[in-house]
This record gives sequence, structure tokens and C-alpha cells, in this order.
Amino acid sequence: MKIPFSYNIRNLWTRRLTTALTVTGIALVVFVFAAVLMLAQGVEDTMVATGSNDNVIILRKGSSGEMLSAISREQIGIISTFSEIAVTNDGKPFGTSDVVTIINLRKKQTNDMGNITVRGVSPGAFSLRSQVSIQEGRWFRQGSMEIVIGNKIHDQFENIDIGQQVQIGSKLWTVVGVAEAGKTGFASEIWADADNIMQEFGRTATFSSYTFKLKNINDYETIKTKLETEQRLQDLEVKREQQFYLEQSAGMAVFIKALGLVITIIFSFGAMIGAMITMYAAVANRTVEIGTLRALGFQRRSILTAFLIEALALSFVGGVIGLILASFMQFVSFSTTNFGTFSELAFGFSLSLRIVGSTLLFSLIMGVFGGFLPAVRASRMNIINALRAS
Repeated sequence: MKIPFSYNIRNLWTRRLTTALTVTGIALVVFVFAAVLMLAQGVEDTMVATGSNDNVIILRKGSSGEMLSAISREQIGIISTFSEIAVTNDGKPFGTSDVVTIINLRKKQTNDMGNITVRGVSPGAFSLRSQVSIQEGRWFRQGSMEIVIGNKIHDQFENIDIGQQVQIGSKLWTVVGVAEAGKTGFASEIWADADNIMQEFGRTATFSSYTFKLKNINDYETIKTKLETEQRLQDLEVKREQQFYLEQSAGMAVFIKALGLVITIIFSFGAMIGAMITMYAAVANRTVEIGTLRALGFQRRSILTAFLIEALALSFVGGVIGLILASFMQFVSFSTTNFGTFSELAFGFSLSLRIVGSTLLFSLIMGVFGGFLPAVRASRMNIINALRAS
């Protein structure tokens, strides 16, 4: 014979204060757990959104990022003749030769210095990266000492409004536009003319990378084979653009998860102890009631199940509340150093169905661990001794 679920709900409502305190403790732990997962997911989403599914990027083999890569003009010339590369309306390869470096700018709120990625781009970058558009001002002119600032950098750093000048290398470059790049890594970059950036940093012969659009998304393996068989391209490798940027975020995402989960596990012990104390108190206060249930014919496993259900109900409600609180973190964004590029990356919290499922499962696990021992104690009570407790 099973105990009705309404019985469990009524008992939780009767102990409103202890129930509320336990739910609050679980909700706070779940909030931290969900926020950590959302933060790591936000980094990954930002980097994946930076790349396009039908774009590929060419770098030097073994390079962990564009900063450490070098690809010559001659090699780019060879690659640009590949028939698998999409072409623009005027018949030119649909790609961009980029050169990447880092400068320091001062943050508005903290007055600290931050590393900013400067990306020298070719004319094809504007159409290749459709997720980037001008928000204020205009694009820089090719061959000029002009730059365009990503909107996230513009919001968080000093002295980079339109008309102001920024020191890049030995020269001052004029800000002529602010680019809207959505939730991509490009929002945390400064764009300028590639040839001018190369001359300023003495890189007249090599770019950092070559990115282009495929005519057919399935031509990736063909491009890979051509790089492996062409003798002059043996030191280069090709990656899908989305995969490349995802790899750039891997180290940072792992660090956030590892640090956050350690903190969450420590907090979760407190929440589980709180749930355990609540359930032990419930067992102590309901000794006669438990004896009566046993006398009426309810079996030990029914008593065990009933108390576990109460613990799971507490943890589930706490999990839902914690998840709701964490969902508001999606309106928060900030920047920090990306371990993959050693430059500032602006990103926000991102909630997904996978995180929702993981968070609720985590809260239920806390409920099981917190309620199991009290439930076992309740199920093992002797009927006569329990009734005598009155």
C-alpha cells in the first residue's frame, strides 16, 4: 500500500519555516552551480558565434592561435587559386588575409590595463563576416591610419570614441567607426587595414591567417587534402572556423567549470546537511505518525519512499528557484582575459536546455543524499516503540 503524494505535500506545508530555510539553501547552491555552467557556456557560445559554418581558416601547423601563426603571401596566393573557394561578384576569392597583434588600453571603471586584439583585415573581411556591421561612424579606408572599434571594447575602455586616437605600434590611429558584432569575439577587437598593421610591426611578408568561404560546405576535406599534397603548403593546416574559435575558448571554459564546481561542491555539502537536518527533525516530530502508518499496514518501503519524496520535493523546488534566479544572469555581460589569446573577451551568461537539465538533476541528487538516511531511519522504526513515544 502506497502513501498518497498529497500526504507529503501537506507535511512540508505544515513545517513551512524549516521547509523555506532548506529550500533557500538548496536554491543558493543551485544558483551558483547554474551560473558557473552558464558562464562557461557563454564563453563557448561567443567563440562559436564568431565563426561561420561554411568558412575555413588556414594557419601554420602547431599554432595555438593566430598570434603565433604565420602564413606567407606566396602561400595565400596559391590557396586563393583553389576552385573550392567561393568568389565575389567581381571574380575575386571570397576571403580575407588577417594579421593579429595585441595592444593595451585602459578600462573605464577599474582604471586597469587590458590586452586588446588588433586585427588587420583585407577588404574581403567586411562581406565575409556578415555578423559584423557598422553601428556608428564608417568603415576605415584601405591604406589609411584609421581603425574601427568593436562595440564591447567601445563600451568598456577609455578614449576610443569616434575622432579620438589610439596608439598602435609607433603611430596614432584615428577611430572612425564602432562595429556592432553581436555576441561574437569580433565585438572585442579593433579592426584596421592589414597592410598598414603589417608594416607597423615589421611583418611585410607574412599574415597570421587566411580565412575564406567554401563554395560547398562539403569541400572541407578536399581543401585539407590539397594542403597535405601541395609541397609549398606542407607547414599549414586548415580548420573549420567555428571549430577553431571553439578551441580558442576551451581552456577558459574548463578553468571556469573546474573552479566553479569546486566552490559548488563545497556549498552543496552545506545544503545537503541542511536538508538532512530538516528531514531528521521531521522524523523526530512524526514518530507517532510513522508508528500509526505502520500499524495501518503501510510497509517499510512505503515509509522510505514517502520521506525520500519529501526530500526530492524540497530539492526540486529549491532547484527551480535557483534556476530562475540564475536565468536573470543572462542580462549581465563583462570581459576578462581569454587564456587562448591573452586578450580581452567580452561575453555573457548563456542558458541552454542542457544546463537546465543538469541543474535540476544536481538539485535532485542533493535531495537524495540529504534525505536518504532520515528516510531509512523512519522506515526502520519499531511500530510499538513509535506508538509509545506519545
